[in-house]
Amino acid sequence: MNFQRTFKMNFPFGGHDKRKNMEEKTHFDVIIIGGSYAGLSAAMALGRSLRDVLIIDNGQPCNRFTPHSHNFITHDGAIPADITDKAKTQVMAYPTVRFCKGHAVSASAQAGGYSVLIEGGALYSGRKLILATGVRDVLPDIQGFAESWGKTLIHCPYCHGYEVRDKKTGIMASGERGFHIASLVNNLTEELTILTNGNDDFSKEQIAKLQKHNIGIEQEKVVSILQKNGEIKGVVLADARFLSFEVMYAAPLFEQHSDIYRDLGCERTEMGHIKVDQFQQTTVNGVFACGDCSGMLRSVAYAVATGNIAGAMVNHQLVQEDF
Repeated sequence: MNFQRTFKMNFPFGGHDKRKNMEEKTHFDVIIIGGSYAGLSAAMALGRSLRDVLIIDNGQPCNRFTPHSHNFITHDGAIPADITDKAKTQVMAYPTVRFCKGHAVSASAQAGGYSVLIEGGALYSGRKLILATGVRDVLPDIQGFAESWGKTLIHCPYCHGYEVRDKKTGIMASGERGFHIASLVNNLTEELTILTNGNDDFSKEQIAKLQKHNIGIEQEKVVSILQKNGEIKGVVLADARFLSFEVMYAAPLFEQHSDIYRDLGCERTEMGHIKVDQFQQTTVNGVFACGDCSGMLRSVAYAVATGNIAGAMVNHQLVQEDF
């Protein structure tokens, strides 16, 4: 495939007026799949080095259910979409960066780089590829769970714990995960109960430590979560008991938001993240990954930091190849 070939497209691009005469451009230095915090951070690093960058994003960030974002300096308590909108405005001020709203359905290695196919048939190519595709939470089939998720049913003490301090708190997790969350939340509230949802897999040492800190353990399965507009009132257990809570933590399973890493042959970690090195390089040369698709920390700060590293290291590779 000749990467210099121009395909005539009618796909909408966003950006500065300087790009209008370049809307049919299909070959870029770098294609970034995912335009949330990590992808935009990578794009800024590359745009400041005058790299031709295309960001492809479908507008479905993982934190779209969360009303406020915390633990990110200068934006503590901001609405997640507001952070993204401001970031996008700043990134798109760099004339070599363009934004394409669409769903990337596949990618493949080609001579000199990679090609990315967009739903609808548009095809783009780039010398390097950055995956900032994020993850998707797999929510359990428990009534009220989805309605509360990201509001009073939360995943991270660092992101949300301070705002719900001193409240009657439940943790819907068991084993090592439940124990870990309990240790983090213990200093935020004196009323804490772990709901194992029928999975009794704590060690004797863990149970002893939980009891030492007066953390309750409830082993009955959760049938439903009572809530109103996302505000939790409590849970109903399989034996018909009702336990009152004001807030709950949960650690649902997740899956990669996109399977494109598979198309490219990128390896995953045991936990299911795209495997990267300290420079965000995947196991496939020329393909980088950043944000929560490539690491267990799920925060804006982490996404921005790894995106910045990925952008800088992609530019470094291009420099090494061209200089």
